[in-house]
Amino acid sequence: MKLKRLLPLSLFGRALMIMVTPLVIVQLVAAWVFYDRHWETVSRRMATAIAGEVAFLIEMHERPERNPADWELTAAAQRHFDLQVEFEIDGRFDDQAAEASSEEKTILTGALAERLRRPFIVDTETRPRDVEIQVQLEDGVMTVIAPRKRLYTSTAILFLMWMIGTSLVTAVIAIHFLRRQIRPILKLAHAADSFGRGIDVPDYRPEGAAEVRQAARAFLLMRERLSRQITQRTEMLAGVSHDLRTPLTRMRLELAMLGDNQDAKGMADDIAEMERMIEGYLAFARGEGSETPTPTGLGSLVAEVVDGARRSTQGVNITLDAEADTTLTIPVRPNAFKRCLANLVGNACRHGRNVVVSAHRLADSIEILVDDDGPGIPAQSREEVFRPFFRLDRSRNPKTGGTGLGLTIARDVARGHGGDVILEAAPTGGLRARVTVPV
Repeated sequence: MKLKRLLPLSLFGRALMIMVTPLVIVQLVAAWVFYDRHWETVSRRMATAIAGEVAFLIEMHERPERNPADWELTAAAQRHFDLQVEFEIDGRFDDQAAEASSEEKTILTGALAERLRRPFIVDTETRPRDVEIQVQLEDGVMTVIAPRKRLYTSTAILFLMWMIGTSLVTAVIAIHFLRRQIRPILKLAHAADSFGRGIDVPDYRPEGAAEVRQAARAFLLMRERLSRQITQRTEMLAGVSHDLRTPLTRMRLELAMLGDNQDAKGMADDIAEMERMIEGYLAFARGEGSETPTPTGLGSLVAEVVDGARRSTQGVNITLDAEADTTLTIPVRPNAFKRCLANLVGNACRHGRNVVVSAHRLADSIEILVDDDGPGIPAQSREEVFRPFFRLDRSRNPKTGGTGLGLTIARDVARGHGGDVILEAAPTGGLRARVTVPV
């Protein structure tokens, strides 16, 4: 589980990690092999060469039959070996040398210890570009100064530069390739999200790898089937609406001809109730699917809903707190979203005496709150009330009625815009309906 938390969340990050991780492992293994084998071997051989040259100079110096010609030989060796040699007659030094403080000093010390049977000191700190070797002889101290570059090979730097350079080039190529491969997936996700919000994407075309094209073609077929089903359902509902309203209209006319009596008034109320229920059922089944999303100021839309609720509701105090349309304008289906808000505000007005409606913009969404001071809904029942035809009116207010579709339609509309409707406890003690829509 801890490893999963360290993984990138995006497909691009994970794909890049899959490509880069083996490359890094190969580079690390190559570097380890190089330093463990090549670097150590070459460095030891170079240190051994210096140690052999120092031993040769000491041997030439300590020959019993040495003469001035030996010094000429020593001078020639200095020229060819690129070493500076100094000799201090009767000189002495402290043979308690400090411990090696660098890798090159350790290797050189080991090579000298194998070749020389005399006390010596290796100094790699005093001279920035040279290494100083002091050897205690019987008649004095021989000082040999060797260039520091003779103790390491430049192939190490070249090797590191090649590793870093090739890694960077490979990473740039991989990033460019992955971005081109992931772009079709992002376009498919955008098209699917837009279609889910009711926004058509007519210029979308399958592209990318074969698997992505296959998924894109499946999406286009699904979009075509859903659009055809919505069209057929809308046409069917139009016919059903006409067939149901025709007999109800005849019944209303017949009741009007009966005159003003108590029985006729009761039947007229029943017919009005039937018409209201039919409108609710049709609105739920239709889902406002044929409406085209347009940029709409939700501030004005909320104000229209509140004004309508104030005109149709008596004895309820409705307070509005909404930002300006300049900050609350997003593409929505105006009539459908207005129905969503009207259902929520109407539900609050039926069960509370004071209703507060607010609309504000957050970082990545617009939030609309509808609070009432009614009896509220138990926490365990706040999801059940979104089920079609589920009614909880008896537990809240037995005098109110409805079809049990208001909250269902509201959530269906909000989710059709990519948002949601959530019920929770209101600060006023009643129920809060929180509507969120992404921007």
